[in-house]
Amino acid sequence: MNRRFPALTPLTKFAAWCIALVLALVSTSTFAAQAANDTLRIGSKRFTESYILAQVLAQTAAAHTPKPPAVLQGLGNTAIVYAALRSGSIDLYPEYMGTISLEILQRKTPMSIEAMNTALAPLGLGAAIPLGFNDGYALAMREDTAQRLGITSLSDLVRHPALKLGLSNEFLGRADGWPGLASRYAAQQVPLALDHGLAYDAIAQKQVDVIDIYTTDAKIDHLGLRVLKDDLAYFARYDAVLLYRLDVPTRFPQAWAALQKLSGSIDEKAMIAMNARAELQGVAFDVIARDYLASNSDAAPTATAGVGSDPGQRGFWAKLFGPDLARLTRQHLTLTFIALGGAALLGIPLAVWVFPHPRLRAVVLGAAGLLQTVPSLAMLAMLISALGLIGTLPALIALMLYALLPIMRNTVTGLSEVPTGQRLAGQALGMTAGQVMKKVELPQALPSIIAGMRTATSIAIGTATIAAFIGAGGYGERIVTGLALNDGQMLLAGALPATLLALLSEALFEGVEHLLRQRRA
Repeated sequence: MNRRFPALTPLTKFAAWCIALVLALVSTSTFAAQAANDTLRIGSKRFTESYILAQVLAQTAAAHTPKPPAVLQGLGNTAIVYAALRSGSIDLYPEYMGTISLEILQRKTPMSIEAMNTALAPLGLGAAIPLGFNDGYALAMREDTAQRLGITSLSDLVRHPALKLGLSNEFLGRADGWPGLASRYAAQQVPLALDHGLAYDAIAQKQVDVIDIYTTDAKIDHLGLRVLKDDLAYFARYDAVLLYRLDVPTRFPQAWAALQKLSGSIDEKAMIAMNARAELQGVAFDVIARDYLASNSDAAPTATAGVGSDPGQRGFWAKLFGPDLARLTRQHLTLTFIALGGAALLGIPLAVWVFPHPRLRAVVLGAAGLLQTVPSLAMLAMLISALGLIGTLPALIALMLYALLPIMRNTVTGLSEVPTGQRLAGQALGMTAGQVMKKVELPQALPSIIAGMRTATSIAIGTATIAAFIGAGGYGERIVTGLALNDGQMLLAGALPATLLALLSEALFEGVEHLLRQRRA
């Protein structure tokens, strides 16, 4: 009989701690959700206009809510932000009628707002407050290329299959995007997938010939692009509206009344100008929103405070040491160390348990290794679907799962390197298997376990940047914003603190390992 089974008793205690930690995280998330009932939560997608509109909505409502509205910005594509709305993680966000009809409700033709609300009502959702502008899809190309080839319309474009199309990932997958467009025009081109924030640089540098655009993008005129005519009338109108949970008007009646004053207040020219301030001048989204509302006091008479107190254009140092640095640092540290704690509490006892059983050990380590192969965004998408939540909890679980492999593998490696003579010596002294594990094997394996924690910490710090895609904060917020704006300085302002944090963790672990070596000498 294997004498190691008595060691299961302390492991049971460890397992109980792991379960308690998970329950605490779930309870904390539930409490936060309940506490958020008196906070209006506004979401945005991951492109310039959506960031700005979310700030316009938040600042308009701010004077009429018990607490300042919370803005969860850069929540990725339509699928993620819509899932957040359905789950109650956000209360409303700016959306477009064409997207609601064709992408969310999966209708084949655009719908009126009345028909749309009839279809949305069973989902507990509604569409209201048309903001006054249409931001449609279109394809655009460099003016010199268009002139040389005589291309003015999409029908002309498809007659030139050698042209290289770089289309955004969302546009490639949308029901109202490339698949339908290619079918309508019998297009033969095979487009490249390209992040929308990088598309304008790619076409300016002649890496691609054609990109998909939003018609209110500021860089269309700035780069002198030709917007191709949709001569077969494929694209629907994408009038901006609010997509909201039906309980919002009753939960926040005064804020809803204030938001209704925005109806029809933003035209295409105003939206293009706001986008240009963000994309071409680097002005912060909240400043753009504040200045716009101040210039349109009929829409939001309470939003004029502090206008002009912020410079129009921010340099790198202003972005790096911006007022959000402390908040993002706190969020990044919280995500990293809670995930590491959970991974250690789960991974170390599990590794100790499977260590004496080679086949079980191979299965468990193989499963942990398999988790490492799942792309991070796919992992988040699966967790959002399983939990019905966005934000901190799914991000913590994802980070914990990614941290398991190095911790478990190094624990097993450390235990396997303990000399057999030391185990036998412990047994000769009358120790039980559990005592041998606690007093002999684990102390001997400690340097290897710490090395595993060191690797897991580096992985967690880097991977935590993806948490911003689901509203969990951290330095990834700046990286996501930098991608949306194609702003290299903003990207660096997010990547640099994350890199510095990783270097500090390396120095900390180096110090701990040095102390261990001194104690063992």
